Amino acid sequence: MNDHKEKILKICNETSKNTLMETLDIEYIDVGEDFLLAKMPVTPKVHQPDGVLHGGATAALAESVGSAASYIFLDGNKYFVRGIEISANHVKSIKEGFVYARAILLHKGRTTQLWEIKITNEANQLISLCKLTTIALPRS
Repeated sequence: MNDHKEKILKICNETSKNTLMETLDIEYIDVGEDFLLAKMPVTPKVHQPDGVLHGGATAALAESVGSAASYIFLDGNKYFVRGIEISANHVKSIKEGFVYARAILLHKGRTTQLWEIKITNEANQLISLCKLTTIALPRS
């Protein structure tokens, strides 16, 4: 994995161009044998009206990282991946700085996968805990 780490991160970041991931300034920053990590700045662009991180932006970050991880760990050349269910428990608010999303595979089935995505702040405090179910369908 270490030999391909920079290549994987480059591909993830390049495929984010002109997408929601670019709009939210999501950047993939680390990948390992069983995880993908991304960061997103918390600015007024992703705030709800009272000045804290919007839960929808958090869910978009979680789904983006979980789906990208599925693509990496399931051979995106053979399958296309779609998120089919996401849940998010927001436990702490944040007004500024960065949030980090780490996707870890909990279940790798032939068709469906279950991901845990922890969203933390710069002090590694839990902001949100998300669960994403993805489906991998064969490319025709």
